[in-house]
Amino acid sequence: MTTTRRGGMAGPVSGDGVSSRPPTGQPTYHPLPADPRLARELLDGLAEAVLTTDEAGRVTLVNAMAAELLPEITAGTELSRCPVRALAQAVAGDAECFDVEHRGRRLRGVRRRLAGARYAWYVRDVTEEHARTDALLAERSRTAFLAQAGSRLGRSLHRDQTLRATATLAVPYLADAAVVLHRPPAPADQRPRWIRYAESDPTPATGLAGPGLTDTVPGLTEALAGELTEPRLDTELADLSSVLPPGLGRPGAALVSPIRSAGGPFGALLLIRRAGRAGFDPRDIELAREFGARAGAALATAELHGEQAHLARVLQASLLPPELPPVPGVSLAGGYRAAGDTLRIGGDFYEVFPHRTGALFALGDVCGKGVGAAVLTGRVRQSLQTLRLVEQRPLELIGLLDRALFDAPDAARRSQFTTLLLGSLERGPAGVDVRIAGGGHPAPLLVTPGGAVTPVPVGGMPVGALAAARFAETRVHLDPGDLLLAYTDGVTGARGGPREVEVFGEERLRAAVASATGLPPAALVDRLLQLVDEWQGGQAHDDIAMLAVCAARPA
Repeated sequence: MTTTRRGGMAGPVSGDGVSSRPPTGQPTYHPLPADPRLARELLDGLAEAVLTTDEAGRVTLVNAMAAELLPEITAGTELSRCPVRALAQAVAGDAECFDVEHRGRRLRGVRRRLAGARYAWYVRDVTEEHARTDALLAERSRTAFLAQAGSRLGRSLHRDQTLRATATLAVPYLADAAVVLHRPPAPADQRPRWIRYAESDPTPATGLAGPGLTDTVPGLTEALAGELTEPRLDTELADLSSVLPPGLGRPGAALVSPIRSAGGPFGALLLIRRAGRAGFDPRDIELAREFGARAGAALATAELHGEQAHLARVLQASLLPPELPPVPGVSLAGGYRAAGDTLRIGGDFYEVFPHRTGALFALGDVCGKGVGAAVLTGRVRQSLQTLRLVEQRPLELIGLLDRALFDAPDAARRSQFTTLLLGSLERGPAGVDVRIAGGGHPAPLLVTPGGAVTPVPVGGMPVGALAAARFAETRVHLDPGDLLLAYTDGVTGARGGPREVEVFGEERLRAAVASATGLPPAALVDRLLQLVDEWQGGQAHDDIAMLAVCAARPA
């Protein structure tokens, strides 16, 4: 009796080649039925194509699936010379597998050795599997493109930069050339303009779209109006030479898609592919529309940011401290820091209004920070501009301002009030007479040429806070060389120092002023601002304002 190996173990073999007595611990193997018809039915029922070859490499068996997938191969075919080139090369090269596109199907084959020098090839149709893999990879690629595009578009807060980014991002993933057509914001010329980018362009190019472009490109007029129309474009009807780079040639496929957001249309995206590149399939159209929507959202954000920046510039121009006017017999200097220093506007302010015999000055600190405080600052300054025309006595003027602020609509509910020093400067034969009305503001400092620093108590209640508020007035004379420094509590309340929580304080301010005695007012203010900045060490701070008034020495 002969033996053979099955599963790595030897055992007795019957005449039909099947083990009749399994090794110990192994399952029992039953003889296969010697029925050629049944064996054929089993082979033909397989979902895989099966080819077997003899010792000479000729095909001995072809099952039903093999006949369907590889009809060129029949029994007797020398497999190394068969018409299926990838399979023939695998056999000739003694390879164990092959992969081929054949008759519109994707086939993958694996070789298994049989007894003797015979082989069996098992060939599977992996078309659907391959298509699913390709679809998954394509979807991942589209998702990555949209993520990158969204990130790039989201970083741009300038309208023109966003338009340029829209054109450049579309190339080469969506097209070989991209043209963004748009209308500029009013009141500019409303004729469409274009921004184009192609792989051959070093930078995006721009131009003015003539009427012929919108007339000859189907769907372009509708896309500019934000309408979703049939996106396919018959390039035979479209004259795109005016917007395409010279080296691109006649387009092979083109696509029009609107650029719009919830706020309305912004323009149109024109995508062009070279001849020879695949056209736009439904997934490409969907992707182009999604990209256009994201570009529209980014453009809406950029336009909103542009409007806000414009409003901020207008607000800055009206609310930033003014250039101080010349006042005979007096040297003036002002200093200002806004909290956060983003818009450079805040709630601290100073003003000087010159008149025939001297000037009025004001320095105040409105409640709050940022834009809200700046708006109230503007109201206070405008009120002072008007009220000073009918009243120039500081105590009476601060009373009129209090009534104006308190009587404003919803003033009490908004808790809008200000602390204020309001003073008048009158030139005299030997120096300057100063009258100061106080509205709950820190006392100014009187600095003599000898270095003495003395607070000038004023008192009073905040302006616009109480219906029956009372205000105080004091007088002081500035001899030539004397200086009066008014400041807001952002100076003394600045936190910093070695522990980063200690306030700058009044004592430290007086010492700093005394050490700078003899400096001109502008140099003194700059020195104090520098010391406060160093004290804070870059930390967030409150608004800061200073106004220095110095009686000029005789010429």
